[in-house]
Amino acid sequence: MKERILFDPSEYQELSSEEQALLQLAYQKALGALRRNITPKGFSACSLADNKVYGTDANYRAVWARDGAKTIVWTLDIEDEDIRTCQAATLRTILEAQSPTGQLPGYVSIDDGKPEYAGVGGITSIDSGLWVIIAAWRFGYEAGDWSIVEDHATTLQKAMDWLGAHDSNNCGMLEIPEAGDWMDLFARSYHVLYDEVLWHRCLIAYSSILRHLGDEDRAADYERWSEHVRKVILRSFWPSTAPEQTEGIPSFSDVQFALGDTRYLVAQISPFNYSWRCDVYANILAYLMGLVDKERAMMTFRFLWGSGVNEPGPVQNLYPPVQAGDPEWREYFIVNLLNLPHHYHNGGIWPFIGGLWVRYIHKLGMRDLARREHVKLARLCSQGVSQEWEFNEWHHGVTGRPMGKAFQAWTAASFLQACHDLNLDPDSLGSQV
Repeated sequence: MKERILFDPSEYQELSSEEQALLQLAYQKALGALRRNITPKGFSACSLADNKVYGTDANYRAVWARDGAKTIVWTLDIEDEDIRTCQAATLRTILEAQSPTGQLPGYVSIDDGKPEYAGVGGITSIDSGLWVIIAAWRFGYEAGDWSIVEDHATTLQKAMDWLGAHDSNNCGMLEIPEAGDWMDLFARSYHVLYDEVLWHRCLIAYSSILRHLGDEDRAADYERWSEHVRKVILRSFWPSTAPEQTEGIPSFSDVQFALGDTRYLVAQISPFNYSWRCDVYANILAYLMGLVDKERAMMTFRFLWGSGVNEPGPVQNLYPPVQAGDPEWREYFIVNLLNLPHHYHNGGIWPFIGGLWVRYIHKLGMRDLARREHVKLARLCSQGVSQEWEFNEWHHGVTGRPMGKAFQAWTAASFLQACHDLNLDPDSLGSQV
């Protein structure tokens, strides 16, 4: 593996020697956690040797499209043969299990190789395909190996066609079924910010893939459509009382949004309702992926910082959590007691989002603060249910105690990417994942 100078004391003077040592240790522990997820078929969601699974938990013994793609993207800086081989295996496992209609599986079982296309309640996963296309592009570009893209060019086009068909009214945004993404037990539907941010980035990624394949005309078409989608998202998800020229009768959401001005992109909208909640994860992605500019991202940071979403550790995925009796509450939130307030998708702390939070602050130019938040994230990841340094899946939003699976691949990967980013000039980062 290529040696990297990641924690030069002269650049970390705002941290104590103990804090610097903690980050150095955390980096090595994260690498170890990542390696526990290397299998011949690709990255497992969590360490197969360290987690007991039963019932519905058996699906953790799988190469997940979403988890695997994120893990790929966030480990491309690591020049290690085993990790690089596993990145490629992950992509091939998912791409080679495409359905006849073009859908990519949510996951493929490691034990029997069986693909699964439906999630909880038989609902499809939209974001899985979005992440895989982004990861295929990034792997080709960063690893310098376009063979997977070239071998699966038809597969990737069919996946884009399947995804694009979810823009059923040609408005530019995808229509998402309830619980149809990573929040697979949560009440989001129709135009969901998280999925729309990924769709915008996916269009850019596929444009670059087509350009590599020599199809300049179609690449330009996708690029133009990505810019249209960006404008639609910003117009639709950033409420403002400023007058705008609208065509025809304003929608329900237009009327509601005219009631106030927000400092972030709202979580979800539809022709019939909307949610003013802040999807912390999606807003962070929107800046890292170049959808929103620095001015808006700073407004969002001030709101999130004031709201304390990074307490007791970085960072809660949703603010504020949905309470019983709220119009957004659903009775199925109590399945396995997963989505009680401050649990899981309902305001739980996700360390992989914490890694993105650290990078978000760093990209905004607040390097000292980013490093202090990085230390806080390291302390969170150092916890565990059975042993130290478990890099758990998620933590309770109030107590901060680990409650998810141990040695989660995307948790370790996100921490490693934050380590790499914080040793770069923020102005050089550009749009990234």
